[in-house]
Amino acid sequence: MGVIRWILGKIILVIETLTKPKSPQLTAEQEQALNRLSQQVTLYQFAACPFCVKVRQASRKLGLPLAVKDAKRDMTARQALEQGGGRIKVPCLRIENTGGDAHWLYESDDIIAYLNQQAAPIMKK
Repeated sequence: MGVIRWILGKIILVIETLTKPKSPQLTAEQEQALNRLSQQVTLYQFAACPFCVKVRQASRKLGLPLAVKDAKRDMTARQALEQGGGRIKVPCLRIENTGGDAHWLYESDDIIAYLNQQAAPIMKK
C-alpha cells in the first residue's frame, strides 16, 4: 500500500507541475497588498495531497504567495496544527487575526473561497 501511495504522490506532483497556472499581471500596489495578505496566512499541507495541490494552484492563480508548512515531515508544524487547529488534517489555513489570535480553516473549497474573498478587493484596484 505504501508503494502505491508513493507512486500516486509522485504522479500528483508531476501533474501539479505540468498544470501550474500563471500568476496574473499585477500592479505594484496589488502585489504589495497581496504580500501583506500573505503575511496573515499560513498553509499547513502535505506536498502530494490532491486537496493541498488544489489550494496551492488557486493561490498561484491569484498571485498570492503562501507560506507553506509541511505537516507530514516537519514535526513542529505538525504539533502546531494539532494544538492550534485541534486535529491533523490538511489542507488547513492558519489565519492570523489582528488581535494576535489565530483562526484555523479546514477544507480546500472553504480555503479557496476565503482566499478569493480576501483577494477580490485587491484585484479590483
